Amino acid sequence: MSKNKYLFPLILVTSLFFLWAFLHNINPILIPHLKKACQLTDTQSSFIDSAVYLGYFLIAVPAGLFVHKYSYKKGIIVGLTLYALGALLFIPAANAHSYMFFLIALFIIASGATFLETIANPYITLLGDKESSAQRLNFAQSFNGVGAFVAPIIGGQVILSGIEHTPAELKNMSAGQLAAYLQSEANTVKVPYLIIGGLVILLILLFVFTRIPDVKEDDSAVDSHTAGTDFSARVLKHSHVSWAVIAQFFYVGAQVGVGSFFIRYSKFVADIAEREAAFLWGSIAMVGFMVGRFAGTFFMRYIDAARLLSIYAAISILLLIIALATHGNVALYAVMAVPFFMSIMFPTIFALGIKGLGEETKIASSFLVMAIIGGGVAPLFMGLISDKTGSIQMAYIVPLLCFVVVLYYGLKGHKVVKKAA
Repeated sequence: MSKNKYLFPLILVTSLFFLWAFLHNINPILIPHLKKACQLTDTQSSFIDSAVYLGYFLIAVPAGLFVHKYSYKKGIIVGLTLYALGALLFIPAANAHSYMFFLIALFIIASGATFLETIANPYITLLGDKESSAQRLNFAQSFNGVGAFVAPIIGGQVILSGIEHTPAELKNMSAGQLAAYLQSEANTVKVPYLIIGGLVILLILLFVFTRIPDVKEDDSAVDSHTAGTDFSARVLKHSHVSWAVIAQFFYVGAQVGVGSFFIRYSKFVADIAEREAAFLWGSIAMVGFMVGRFAGTFFMRYIDAARLLSIYAAISILLLIIALATHGNVALYAVMAVPFFMSIMFPTIFALGIKGLGEETKIASSFLVMAIIGGGVAPLFMGLISDKTGSIQMAYIVPLLCFVVVLYYGLKGHKVVKKAA
């Protein structure tokens, strides 16, 4: 069978990786921005991550069932439609100056992204040799890295105003001045999200008029008594799948936690202004994340994927120990170095988790995407620690502990246990 007929669909589906990368990596901008615009605590601002990852948790299984029953193409169109709707809802949310409205809009965007991610990850692994599935998924996710560094850089410039009033200055404002200031802060999201919604609508039209082949998984590697085409938690009986779900939960918690409070962390340890911190995160940390994806794809030619995952998890733990124990530029750059080593973790855990599953791949994919709820849990604990201790730096103990679980998965949890016939 010629591979050329899959080339354009593969390119088109790869473009979707940018969309959920943008969603996740704009949160480090939205968290301090809406904290300021809506006058929130650190715990309350962490609900931004919770809204996004709750969408993943609740929609992952329905998305998997939908794709299983219908097709990849229809699933993509549903996902893009939800994404566009949520983006456009940012405009009335800003007009209403309602934090709850913003959270609902983010939940809808995340629901669309869940469809896209549930589809794109397994789709990429199926278009080629099984042996190179982890390498191929890492390559596709390298383009996800583009969104990872573009979002905070552009978002920091067009959403963050750079105006940071002290609590005393806010207290001295009249009620009218305070209301006008807070509304002006909320309004900065309107144009960016209007543009995003428009671009996604154009992408919907492109998918509608493009033929996307519905690739079928091969059941030959799976026992006929365990291979199911109906949704079932039975797939979790494979230990490498259940451990992948656990590892993915903690990995995403670590990834989100490290980035979401970076602007607050930068102010705390090095007195860095919000726009400068956003630029540092995008231009250094997220560029490192993108480069790490390409580097990881290269290293996997010579180093086993699980071994590389273990090495990177151990290095991330060491960097966060430094981030917790020091101040100034040493602490700042320790945190900014972590994304390089996080870069391969999600796709590697994903690829190892669906290895050898045949038609059960779609269902396992749903569970692995559902595990992304970890990204809504870890920041909540970080916010609570920060509010209780008065130190956002202390909160970084949470992602450190999450990487310990990832290290275990790379060392042992990923191994496929062969069951007796």
